[in-house]
Amino acid sequence: MCGIFAYLNYCVCRERRYILEVLFNGLRRLEYRGYDSAGISIDSHPTNESKDVRCQSGFSPPLVFRQEGKIDQLVRSVYEEADAADLNLEELFTNHVGIAHTRWATHGPPSSRNGHPQSSGKENEFLVVHNGIITNYMVLKETLLRHGFEFESDTDTEVIPKLAKFVFDRLSEQKTNDGEGSEKVPFTQVVMEVMRQLEGAYALIFKSPHYPNELVACKRGSPLLLGIKELPEDGKGGAAFHDGKVRLNKENGKPKELFFASDANALIEHTREVLVLEDNEVAHVKDGGVSVFKFDFDKAKKMGGLPRPASVERALSILEMEVEQIKKGNYEHFMQKEIHEQPESLTTTMRGRLIRGGDSKLKGVLLGGLKDHLWTIRRCRRIIFIGCGTSYNAALATRSIVEELSGVPVTMELASDLLDRQGPIYREDTAVFVSQSGETADTLLALEYALRKGALCVGITNTVGSAIARKTHCGVHINAGCEIGVASTKAYTSQIAVIAMLALAVGEDSISSQSRREAILDGLFDLPNKVREVLKLDGEMKELAMLLMGEQSLLMFGRGYNYATALEGALKVKEVALMHSEGILAGEMKHGPLALVDETLPIIVIATHDNCFSKQQSVIQQLQARRGRLIVMCSKGEASLVCANGGCRVIEVPQVQDCLQPVINIVPLQLLAYHLTVLRGYDVDQPRNLAKSVTTE
Repeated sequence: MCGIFAYLNYCVCRERRYILEVLFNGLRRLEYRGYDSAGISIDSHPTNESKDVRCQSGFSPPLVFRQEGKIDQLVRSVYEEADAADLNLEELFTNHVGIAHTRWATHGPPSSRNGHPQSSGKENEFLVVHNGIITNYMVLKETLLRHGFEFESDTDTEVIPKLAKFVFDRLSEQKTNDGEGSEKVPFTQVVMEVMRQLEGAYALIFKSPHYPNELVACKRGSPLLLGIKELPEDGKGGAAFHDGKVRLNKENGKPKELFFASDANALIEHTREVLVLEDNEVAHVKDGGVSVFKFDFDKAKKMGGLPRPASVERALSILEMEVEQIKKGNYEHFMQKEIHEQPESLTTTMRGRLIRGGDSKLKGVLLGGLKDHLWTIRRCRRIIFIGCGTSYNAALATRSIVEELSGVPVTMELASDLLDRQGPIYREDTAVFVSQSGETADTLLALEYALRKGALCVGITNTVGSAIARKTHCGVHINAGCEIGVASTKAYTSQIAVIAMLALAVGEDSISSQSRREAILDGLFDLPNKVREVLKLDGEMKELAMLLMGEQSLLMFGRGYNYATALEGALKVKEVALMHSEGILAGEMKHGPLALVDETLPIIVIATHDNCFSKQQSVIQQLQARRGRLIVMCSKGEASLVCANGGCRVIEVPQVQDCLQPVINIVPLQLLAYHLTVLRGYDVDQPRNLAKSVTTE
């Protein structure tokens, strides 16, 4: 939800056209996060060369472009406006700060006036791009209105640059009265004073002509990364940090490029050396150097003023991803690519974590991030899985095996519902937080709640360095690789595999379950091959999609391990194909859903062979008796057992261990959702109204 990107070149000449293209491409890398408008801001003229165009305040106001719709519409709009204004796109900038943003509407409808960057006023003295929500914006807006500020947008963000302008004017006036008028108010002081007034979650980047070639970024709750690339003296490229040291370089004078982004996808093609900003950290870029400060939010609130900021020494991290991961390759869509990548993503998820046994070694699982906490988990009062959407479904799919192997009661919680109820969590509990991005707002708030209650907090996420990865006591990275499509596919199957391995690790001290654990381990080793096998159903799922593309609704029945499969399959169909779809626990069929059954409504029944198989056979018979239009998913060779009279369409899938069957069974439903979306003419990778990373409540 919303994407932030900024590009700074220092002591290296770049044409205005080049700067624009870097900003546009950065936004394209963030498209998958979801957006409905986009905007950028660049300098109107190089510093110290713009006296003829300076405004009343003595500086050249930055240029701001905003456009409703897709990034390509913004690109066309910018070049059309540049042409109309006779803007020289070949003009060179030795130093420059450009900021860009994709907006997902929360306050006010999608429109150019509600887009970002938001401005302090006509002269653009302060510009801000923002990811998150300011919860006290109405109070701030009323205060600023009383001081003569005029508002143009419906957004919560607009209060931020106007508040920055208000703070800057007051602090500057105070310095003048104190006889210090020649000293400029530090940019960081302005930003920290603004932070002190804000409530909510945010990642912010500030740009101001009062501080040419400077930029200040800060965050509280929403993700923000800094990437640094040092260049050789000729400024023509080269590796970042050519001295080989990974550190935050504060030296001035060397040509370099710096980038800020909401996630790593927008950085990887420029540099691998990144700094993940922590909550309440402020990064100040000036003269090519980066200074990081820690803002003590609680202390500032108590003091009613700014405490002296503490400088922070931070090391850079290396991004463990490849540029190819953010490209489609030979596929038409990212979702299609990610569905077909699942054999490889599962292999990567399990690499180095499964012990084959032999040579006096027992089969087992090695999860380095959990090994110091397994004893606590085994002896906890209960295990609570907490997540949202697909991550919740992945945890639900593995609840039974965790209970079976650990002997510990397992409960499921939707993060938002747990927060609404303020449900009881105890020190003796283990809370497991499942999130693909590691930045999901509700899951993060639930994590903070569980930490306050004293529970052991475990994170399962796909993003190294994410908020959940940093704030939990321990955890496991699923290592599924970069997932661009809004509808999660390979992360879901990797989450199931990781939680299954967690169950094996927790239960490894039980002799009675040893044979069961070994069977599951064997199944995990062979799981990628089974997924390759089920991917061969692609053509069959396309044919089924052609039969269903005109339908308005679709039901999916599952039970046991595959109740979660029904929920997740239905979620995929409604997410991308925009078709009403509902996953239903088959045991609840007679308690209402049966009333919907007739010869026109398509129904998918998941009936692969497990301990619920005979019950699913009964469900199929009852649906057939009411002339239901059935599509049955069953294990290979069992078509005659689930559909003896041939009155339904059958999808046969490979049989694996019951607790791993959800990994196999979801793949045909992912393919079905994909083909339905393409045939119905909708956007596969960026479905309507949805965002990849939900960073607001």
